[in-house]
Amino acid sequence: MKAVIMAGGEGSRLRPLTIRRPKPMVPVVDRPAIVHIIELLKRHGITEVVITLQYLASVVQEYLGDGSGFGVKIHYTVEDSPLGTAGSVRQGIEWLDDTFMVISGDALTDFDLSKAIRFHKEKSSMATIVLKRMPNPLEYGVVIIDDEGRVKQFQEKPSWGEVFSDTVNTGIYIIEPEIFKYYEAGQVFDFSNDLFPILLEKGDPMYGYVADGYWCDVGSIPDYMRSCGDYLSGQVDLPRLGHEAEPGSGIWVEDEVEIARDAQITGPVFLGAGVKINSGATVRGPAVIRDFSIIDTRATIDRAIIWRNCYVGERAEVRGAILQTQVNVKPQAMIFEGAVVGDGTIVGTGSVIHPNVKIWPSKEVESGATVTSSIIWGSQGRRNLFGRWGVTGLVNVDLTPEFAAKLGAAYGGVLSKGTSVTVNRDSHYTPRMIK
Repeated sequence: MKAVIMAGGEGSRLRPLTIRRPKPMVPVVDRPAIVHIIELLKRHGITEVVITLQYLASVVQEYLGDGSGFGVKIHYTVEDSPLGTAGSVRQGIEWLDDTFMVISGDALTDFDLSKAIRFHKEKSSMATIVLKRMPNPLEYGVVIIDDEGRVKQFQEKPSWGEVFSDTVNTGIYIIEPEIFKYYEAGQVFDFSNDLFPILLEKGDPMYGYVADGYWCDVGSIPDYMRSCGDYLSGQVDLPRLGHEAEPGSGIWVEDEVEIARDAQITGPVFLGAGVKINSGATVRGPAVIRDFSIIDTRATIDRAIIWRNCYVGERAEVRGAILQTQVNVKPQAMIFEGAVVGDGTIVGTGSVIHPNVKIWPSKEVESGATVTSSIIWGSQGRRNLFGRWGVTGLVNVDLTPEFAAKLGAAYGGVLSKGTSVTVNRDSHYTPRMIK
């Protein structure tokens, strides 16, 4: 049996994690999400896969290659423009001449796929939807099945008033190739919105299999943080890299990890290859520190996720935040809950990044700066507004109409009632806009 891994998503809700990589390549603790899916498929005897790509396709192709390094055989299809879930799968029709599985490359799950496949064959189903019972089904497609498991009704992302079931569509399907007769190659077509309603209308056998086990759609920053924490705490039954430093400690390490004797580490924690934890540093789980990152003297890492090749300086603190690859956090800087610092960013000495701030890749936060809003455009988080020539910066990057309004309000706040203010500008259109 073969599987199709859908890996074309942009992951817009995960930005800036997905600025330089597609969603399936975002690492969930010790591996990219798509590699966790490959490991799950191998466990259930599926070793030939078709991967559908669109956004940053080359990143996946370069990492996985032909699949031999991961114990599978991989075929690729690349969409020039999005074709929908079913449309993208049809591009691999030359390899899909028998029953096949469709699975998302950006979810984290340990479902028993073998049981789902047996259920599909026992029911002689044309399409079987793998379902999961969820306490809050609002973010998912809801499906209702009868006592035999036959699908009776479904609805994509209902409101509370429309919820009629707690069984949600996980995006894992077992499908017979006969479904391809219902739509053409190159046609924009979706499984949930287009194909399944056709099967329901025509009375083709379509069943839902309610699976036990862990499943999380890694679709947002909070979901990503939660899935990493669940994986670290052992809630996800998937192969893990490295070994436990001491039985029961919850501290998993790969090769050549260096931990100072007086460093304090409280699990669950994952330390990738070549990680260094220097003297007096504190790491409190759930926390991830990936390959070749350095946590310097008396720095504090608390419930944080740190990707490859990062440096966290002396007495710096990273609490509940995400640092992407090659982030340089200078001494005594502080980064708080929900913040995300993009690839290659420098966070200056003594600077503070407030909760939920997102900093896009390759930015520089000046020493002593306090960052209270996300940095998307431009290159710097600045400490001082006023320099030698007053307030200066790039128009529509540093100097926006919103910034001008805030500056005017601050200026007005120090003036007494009835004061006159003169505003002057030259003839250029940019000062006209700001005025």
